[in-house]
Amino acid sequence: MVNYRKYISSAAVLASGFFLAQSTVSTVLYSQAYDNQRSTLNLPSPITAVAEKTILSAKELVDINVNTMIADPVLKNASWGFVVYDPKTKKVISSYNENTPLVPASTTKLLTTETALNLLGENYRWMTQLEYSGTIDESGVLNGNLYLIGSGDPSLGTNKAGAWSYRDIVSDFMSGLSREGIKKVNGDIIIQTALFKGNITMLPENVVWLENNNYYLPVGTTREINPANEKLIVKKSGFASDKKYFYVSPYVNQMVYAEKYDGDGVLTTKLPDAPAYLANTFRTTLVKSGIGVTGKVTPKMTDAAPESRKLVAAYKSPTLGDIVFYTNQHSDNSLAEALLKTVGYQKMGDQTSESGRIVVTNHLKNESFDMIGLNYMDGSGLSRGNNVTPISQVKFLTSLMDEKYYKTYFTSLPVGGQSGTLKRMFIGTGNGQVFAKTGTLNKVKTLAGYLKTNSGKTLVFSLMVNNYSGSVDMVKKRMEKILEPALDL
Repeated sequence: MVNYRKYISSAAVLASGFFLAQSTVSTVLYSQAYDNQRSTLNLPSPITAVAEKTILSAKELVDINVNTMIADPVLKNASWGFVVYDPKTKKVISSYNENTPLVPASTTKLLTTETALNLLGENYRWMTQLEYSGTIDESGVLNGNLYLIGSGDPSLGTNKAGAWSYRDIVSDFMSGLSREGIKKVNGDIIIQTALFKGNITMLPENVVWLENNNYYLPVGTTREINPANEKLIVKKSGFASDKKYFYVSPYVNQMVYAEKYDGDGVLTTKLPDAPAYLANTFRTTLVKSGIGVTGKVTPKMTDAAPESRKLVAAYKSPTLGDIVFYTNQHSDNSLAEALLKTVGYQKMGDQTSESGRIVVTNHLKNESFDMIGLNYMDGSGLSRGNNVTPISQVKFLTSLMDEKYYKTYFTSLPVGGQSGTLKRMFIGTGNGQVFAKTGTLNKVKTLAGYLKTNSGKTLVFSLMVNNYSGSVDMVKKRMEKILEPALDL
């Protein structure tokens, strides 16, 4: 916390030197309504602001704004922390509660996406292949099976990050069959992927089920969690008297029935099987196009004695760099959770959230992340069980500036006043100079990333607010007020 005493002389100069200007000019330029609004927000008048910038240093202005916020009605009862850090000198410029563990919300994605880039590489792609076994006779009949080989592509069929739609992928597969001269399939369409066999896993504690009237249920089981207490169970009006259980999966943008409710507080859901959807769409298209399929779509997770197969077509996902860009720009929860599962599979052989959390935390330890105060519960930040300190966030972001994928990582962050989830912040001052990941839960607002100062320096910052009063827009205004003087550092 900053002591005001060293600023008394400056304040005295401000008070004496600009009292007349305030009393004569402000009545001409500003309405009473504006003055009332300005005083509510604790914003200085333009004249005072110019005087402050003339007499006080940028650091002093940042410190004064932080002190002002401590008594601000919106933040005075909140738990919040702030730090702005110089990556060149490795010194803290200004801070408040920088060692306090706080709920980071979606700034958790900073850790998830970086781990994926570090372990997999920014040019990593997922492959979805169409193959066939058996032989093709003179009339174009395939006496064998078609194989759809998945690799856990989190963007499959979504159009996210430039991914193809299911229709486009099916069209490409159809072209492959045409090249092979296949006019009928005397066999099955077999889905083969070992990645989805461990989807029913324990959910992280304190996950957000209800947020801004949207329901979230990440893949897993609610065993040992009381759904009623977690606001998971939704009584849908207009149905029969018995309860209907619904959830909105982060993987599909629609309300769907829960797969199972055992009546003892246990609800089980599973990841919508993208390869199965693709395979069934493919079979339907084949039949509609006059290419008969005698068999059915069937999964085959493991194959002790695999058939000899020939590649027909292969679909490549967008690069991991593209997917990380989409994830951070849109704060996409489903992609973040999928990346968590992917790194878990790559390092530990199973695609579960538990393995993903182990891989991410081990990676952070290896990279000398400040683990004090860290509680990493999920990949997206939906869990209120997540905790991190502002100082550990800025030191982590600083360490990435020497990584070969830093440019890709930096570019993935929303830009103040211009793109992604920061498009409506820093519209005036700071436009195009703040590059950061946002985070929002009920009564949680966070921001962490990089600042490009007016002198051309790059600074790193973290600002996390928990349990504030008022609206989220009020908190955004306070965040802007704290950070704007830092642009002159």
